[in-house]
Amino acid sequence: MDNVKNTGAEHIEFPEMGDTLKGSGTVTVPTSLQDLTPEEIQRREAKLVRKIDIRLLIMMLIMYILNYLDRNNIAAAKLAGLQADLNLRGDQYQVCVSILFVGYLLMQVPSNLILNKLGKPSIYLPGCMVAWGVISCCTAATHNFAGLIVVRFLLGFVEAAYFPGCLYLLSAWYTRKELGKRTALLYAGSLISGAFSGLIAAGITSGLNGARGIAAWRWLFIIEGALTIFAALIAFFIVPDLPRTTSWLTDDEKVLAAWRLEKDIGEDDWVDNEHQSMTKGAKLAVTDIKTWLMLGVIYGCTSAGCVTTFFPSVMAGLGRNNIDTLLLTTPPYLIATLVVLVHAWHADRTGERYLHIALPPVVAIVAFILAMAGNNFAARYVAMCIMLGGIYAGYVVSLGYISNILPRPATKRAAALAFINCLSNVCQIYMPYLYPDSASPRYIAAFSVNIALLAMTIVIATILRIYLGRLNKQLDELEGVDLARACENEEHGLPGRAVAEGFRFLL
Repeated sequence: MDNVKNTGAEHIEFPEMGDTLKGSGTVTVPTSLQDLTPEEIQRREAKLVRKIDIRLLIMMLIMYILNYLDRNNIAAAKLAGLQADLNLRGDQYQVCVSILFVGYLLMQVPSNLILNKLGKPSIYLPGCMVAWGVISCCTAATHNFAGLIVVRFLLGFVEAAYFPGCLYLLSAWYTRKELGKRTALLYAGSLISGAFSGLIAAGITSGLNGARGIAAWRWLFIIEGALTIFAALIAFFIVPDLPRTTSWLTDDEKVLAAWRLEKDIGEDDWVDNEHQSMTKGAKLAVTDIKTWLMLGVIYGCTSAGCVTTFFPSVMAGLGRNNIDTLLLTTPPYLIATLVVLVHAWHADRTGERYLHIALPPVVAIVAFILAMAGNNFAARYVAMCIMLGGIYAGYVVSLGYISNILPRPATKRAAALAFINCLSNVCQIYMPYLYPDSASPRYIAAFSVNIALLAMTIVIATILRIYLGRLNKQLDELEGVDLARACENEEHGLPGRAVAEGFRFLL
């Protein structure tokens, strides 16, 4: 075996493969891989990743598009007459928007811990999708404020399972350096949803209004909910379980899928998870300062992103009719999708995280200032077109970064992903009240709050960068420590084996 140093029956050194694990570079190689050269292993790994992308990522993207569509179609329904037909007065519409996130927040952490415990995402996630599709359809049957409140709360309660659950599932299949662009591709689903929701809503509201005696906004919920249910039934046959338990990989592929993640972090996700309770994982997550710093980083972006819930209303302030307004929402989302994907690709290519998180909010701040500055159509529309890219480019890199800096144990990662996503969405409860119709078209209060919170994101991202840099220096001092001794303790929330193998935080 060329370029391979045999150090014993169970350990083989791969000098060329030390981009992830510094230090000793010694990892335990499964028996089925020990007769292969590093180049052959890399080829097999690349083939496996492509297979995972096709099977997992595409379905996750489709599911998230529909998740976001069912959550936010109320904005288009408002323009199509929902507010008038249900006789919503005062801030009742804002209450209906925000109540979804009460259910959303309540269920996120328990849902991810349940998913981690069950280990059956192939059943759990599509099952939740069927439920929210049914509830979305039921929105069409509401006739008053109380009915809309109930279905919106239930929708948030059930939808809460998907996004943190999906992030957890991705982190169980991809290495730290692969997660960035995969998370971006996933989140592009929400932007694609935003881009085409306006086109879909324009088609439905202009072509089906009054069809069979049903209002256009009711058709919107019926059609999009039914589409969700159909996709969920397909997802039952496509969404995989975890690397060691899935049925669509060969035995050798299962071994490779699990080993490459162990090589990335220095700990076996599956074995480690067997010894961790849900309560233990939650405790580890909330007592790690990195969890709270990541929450601060993501909170500002999530708050600013609340503008998307009211994007049709904000765009209506440009003075166009309802159909034109819905059509005008498409270009900003398409631009944001392109920006997010390129930005995440560059972050993964360079391995750099801080600047990719801290710089996009600067662009978003400029966009919000331009949007507040005046009523000129061209200037405000340009601001809208760059606003979403500025908000979400750094946000998406941050989402993948959670699993980068809180990688193991699996229960801790699951809890941290749900905990951060949960608390960062608290803003969704109060932000709708900053977008009353009376604030149109400049929404000075809402945009000012967004600017302040984006500035907070930049500051906390800087603090996190400094903190992780110091941790890496401390880990440098532990490099090469005896494996047996290291495994007796944890350093900086990392398994002892990861410390001994030379783990470093991406900066």
